[in-house]
Amino acid sequence: MKHANAMRRLLFVGLLSIGAARSVPAQATAMLLPQMPLHDPYILAYAPTKTYYLYTSNVPALTQVKRVGTMVYTSKDLKQWTAPKVVFTVPEGFWAEQGGWAPEVHAYRGRFYLLTTLHNEKKPLPQPLPLGHETYMRGTIIAVSDTPDGPFVPVKADGPTPPSDFMTLDGTLYVDRYGKPWMVYAHEWLQVTDGTIEAVPLKDDLTATTGESMVLFKASDAPWINAQAVPTTAGSRYVTDGPELFRSKDGHLLMLWSSYEHLSDKVSGSHYVQTVARSSSGELKGPWVQLAPLVKQDSGHGMLFQTFGGKLMMVLHRPFKGARGKLYEMRDGGDHLEVVKERTDLDGDRP
Repeated sequence: MKHANAMRRLLFVGLLSIGAARSVPAQATAMLLPQMPLHDPYILAYAPTKTYYLYTSNVPALTQVKRVGTMVYTSKDLKQWTAPKVVFTVPEGFWAEQGGWAPEVHAYRGRFYLLTTLHNEKKPLPQPLPLGHETYMRGTIIAVSDTPDGPFVPVKADGPTPPSDFMTLDGTLYVDRYGKPWMVYAHEWLQVTDGTIEAVPLKDDLTATTGESMVLFKASDAPWINAQAVPTTAGSRYVTDGPELFRSKDGHLLMLWSSYEHLSDKVSGSHYVQTVARSSSGELKGPWVQLAPLVKQDSGHGMLFQTFGGKLMMVLHRPFKGARGKLYEMRDGGDHLEVVKERTDLDGDRP
């Protein structure tokens, strides 16, 4: 690949595929979290059948489907999971056939909508300023199905939902207090240097946008991210990843998102971090206040869900490379979120 972001994103798929092929029997009928390749995990708790659906990018070594797309594990107890099956593959001849990152599935108006990020390195994007690396078409698509099992079919074929001249990823669906749907997404640091979280309004059927995008906040707004550097400093990583919105019990609007915490001069490198922000107005427009990170340890791209027993949970991946899913019990603190404990009991017996 020609730049670091693409390399780190694609490297994990290869590593996971190799690891999965070596460690998971082809006939496996039940899997545990430590065995399951899980980058950018998303859990849908489907009440009619009391089944948890855990979506992630397709790993061909597990599904035997050699196409870019989305696969899903299912479970009744968050501990034992079925072997994955593919619920979406990118149609041949589509505007992009690479990626398949960060799939999410949302129940909306009686149907199920998959959001996943694709890219096409053969479709370069213009650069107002020289950035030292290539930028190309990347963004989140929306696909629809009548069931959470798929198959999912794209609602539009000519490009991503966010502006096609923006290099974006990790789109999520948010329906505001007035019933208006939005896509909230990350605008890549690769194109804007200081990555942003943005939102664009959608038609009620999610087939198109209905207005201009608005910037909610930028990565460098987080005071912990890298206080010693500016966004143009070579090597600084002002990344925005994995937004997800959550309305708390007392009406506060919170947002999970992830970035990199730059370590001290005594410790080289940087680690992925799961963090959270709060809208001061309670509305999507903000302004957004950055709160303390929830989980460090090279963890991130988390999302929240309610168990069938009424507990608030978060799933994320750790580490960034060779990622596996980690479950946390959470507490809704009204104007903030708290980690109660990591649910290592749901890992089962580690192999």
